Amino acid sequence: MKKFIALMLALLMVGAVLAGCGEKKDDTKSESEAKATADEAATVAETEEEVTEAPAVEGAEADVAYITEKGTLLVGVTDFEPMDSKDASGEWVGFDADMAKQFAEYLGVEVEFVEIDWDNKILELNNKNIDCVWNGMTLTKDVKAAMTTSDPYCNNAQVVVVNKDAADKYKTADDCKELNFAVESGSAGQEQADAYGFVYTEVKDQATALMEVAAGTADAAIIDSLMAAAMVGEGTGYENLTYTVKLNSEEYGVGFRKGSDLAAKFNEFFKQATADGTVDEIAELYKITAALIK
Repeated sequence: MKKFIALMLALLMVGAVLAGCGEKKDDTKSESEAKATADEAATVAETEEEVTEAPAVEGAEADVAYITEKGTLLVGVTDFEPMDSKDASGEWVGFDADMAKQFAEYLGVEVEFVEIDWDNKILELNNKNIDCVWNGMTLTKDVKAAMTTSDPYCNNAQVVVVNKDAADKYKTADDCKELNFAVESGSAGQEQADAYGFVYTEVKDQATALMEVAAGTADAAIIDSLMAAAMVGEGTGYENLTYTVKLNSEEYGVGFRKGSDLAAKFNEFFKQATADGTVDEIAELYKITAALIK
């Protein structure tokens, strides 16, 4: 009897061990399934983050005729030296502004510059308050999804601007995570701030972002490298500021209403203006020749 009981106990112990192994195998399978589910969810999330292409704006395919008939090309700009800024007399000048004047002449119309809230550029365009956005505009996925854009004409990057005295402390993006930034609302600079997880305050334009740093109300700003080269450092209005970290590489283009035939007309114009030396002449005037895309 004792031997029988001992045998039964041994069998029960073996069964428990086998059951335990079975449970462990099931757990492993469950973890694998969970990982697959998580991977699938991540893929779905990435898909959902993809930019949706905007539909063509009604009538945009006839923008050239529309602008020719009204006799005015309305160009959306912000204060952004050396691309668009006002001179002492209040006239808009800069590489983009001067090229816009040439484009209007090419179309046989007058040019009118409209200072816009950069965050509302697409709304202003689609409501026909402006006919194009021509202001050192980075060709981001969002921009290209919402507008019909020109061929890129200029290289650029987003850079970090800080006080010159503190520049040695901020050589990499990681170094900058402790800073409070000022960025233009709706800009490529804001996009980079989000990408790097920086803390920031939105302001109306890049010029204001620089003012915030100079005034000490922000530690740093993220602005276009072309603007930084023109506006900060020795011989500029912001001699105590400098730019350090380059956060990305990007290209400029002009934005038109989705489906607009004006984009093809612009590309035709810019190709001709490059061939006859107009682009080089204006680029040299504003010191951006090295950034041109040819």
